[in-house]
Amino acid sequence: MIKQPEYRKQIDDWVDQHREQMLEDLKMLVRIPSVREEPEDGMPYGPMAAKAVAAMQALMEQYGLRTRNYENYCVAGDLDGKGEKTLDILSHLDVVPVSEDWKKTQPFEPLIEGDRIYGRGTSDDKGPSIAALYAMRCIRELGLELKSGVRLVCGSDEECGSSDLEYYYGIEKEALYTISPDADYPLINVEKGRLGKAFGQKGRIEKEAGFGKVRVERIDVGTKINVIPGKGMVVLSGVTEEALEMAADRTGLPGAFSWKQSSDTFFVSVKGKFGHAAYPGDGINCVTLILEFLKHLNLSDGAGERALLEAGKLWPHGDFRGEALHVDCSDEISGSLTMSLDLLKYEISGDGQEWSLTGAFDCRSPMCCNDSNLTDRIRERLEKAGFWMEAGTMVPPHYVSEDSELVQKLLESYELYFEKKGKPLVTGGGTYVHGLERGVAFGCAVFGVDNRMHGDDEFMEISILVKSAKILADAILRLCG
Repeated sequence: MIKQPEYRKQIDDWVDQHREQMLEDLKMLVRIPSVREEPEDGMPYGPMAAKAVAAMQALMEQYGLRTRNYENYCVAGDLDGKGEKTLDILSHLDVVPVSEDWKKTQPFEPLIEGDRIYGRGTSDDKGPSIAALYAMRCIRELGLELKSGVRLVCGSDEECGSSDLEYYYGIEKEALYTISPDADYPLINVEKGRLGKAFGQKGRIEKEAGFGKVRVERIDVGTKINVIPGKGMVVLSGVTEEALEMAADRTGLPGAFSWKQSSDTFFVSVKGKFGHAAYPGDGINCVTLILEFLKHLNLSDGAGERALLEAGKLWPHGDFRGEALHVDCSDEISGSLTMSLDLLKYEISGDGQEWSLTGAFDCRSPMCCNDSNLTDRIRERLEKAGFWMEAGTMVPPHYVSEDSELVQKLLESYELYFEKKGKPLVTGGGTYVHGLERGVAFGCAVFGVDNRMHGDDEFMEISILVKSAKILADAILRLCG
């Protein structure tokens, strides 16, 4: 067992006494719909992201931290020690888009029910941001001595590529240690690589090819490349209700499809389950569900419909490992590759002369992958099927040794509060520490609890939020005290 530090009771009592204030501060942040928008003057990710940055800066200043706003890309709050800063805590205030299918509450109207607080960002990553802030506030107000300083950096573009951190590290240097409370306990020292690319095809409409058969008029599915789409829509002509019923039944997910008719056109709504692209098996993907659905209709043999069927062959519904693309692989350190097709748009031009198909896939790759056996292989398969693929290379995997001082000290903090041995984990998700030489993800999700990150009715367990503030305070003292 880990030896009880002398400051533990002070930390535990202080955090417990500030539980309600912590929740109120989290509610305030959740009420800000900080989904990335078009940039405006001085607001690189739109007004709501900038509002979230300003709100966090106000809290940091209120609680005695020295702050700097980096042009609304991110905000930093410093708790100084006797020496130079050695620890950065990186979290984010931006959130993914929401659906209309929330049941507990509206996404930006926080609700407490039992041990859960519901709302977009409660677990990803506004809740953990508040936990980190309160850990620093706790140390400051208790007067616990730090030999070196700690900085909390809260960004606003983690969900859309982390260009905020690129801006920040164009000004600042990597700290001796960096942690991000944006994943799972005990901690994550391996983050898979990532390849997310757009692809597409377009051509002329062949009127004669669709005679007497089902034509696809439009498809529009997905909101972001890293979100498993839980709803979608396809517009069809030349089809009967009986044919739709048969195709829906053959997908094996009856009830996922509904439709309404307007003249000779059917508007088919598709319902699946939202999820995080790093864990595609946890969702029900409406892109691949639609492509599966189309296989069971008497489709036109036009080039557009053929392209849709080809996409369905490359991303068959339920293939989460890239088997159809011939890129499935795994290794002992980082596990298996995952693959999801998360965006798909098919449309016909206003004059009815041309069709176009565009899509985007998200692949999380183990350490055995590289551009040769992943990027180039997918590109070859797509080009063989008649598609173009966006240029660019993969983001390589991230790894920090289990034996490093950072990992070992963080495991001590985890073991102190969870009272069991901890072992580093692997994730398909990418965090702010990806690519930092001495950075790992540390909390705040726990095994066995689906916080519905990126999904409907996202929540954070209040007991884990409170425990995380205590754990982070302990970790700061171990690394900086």
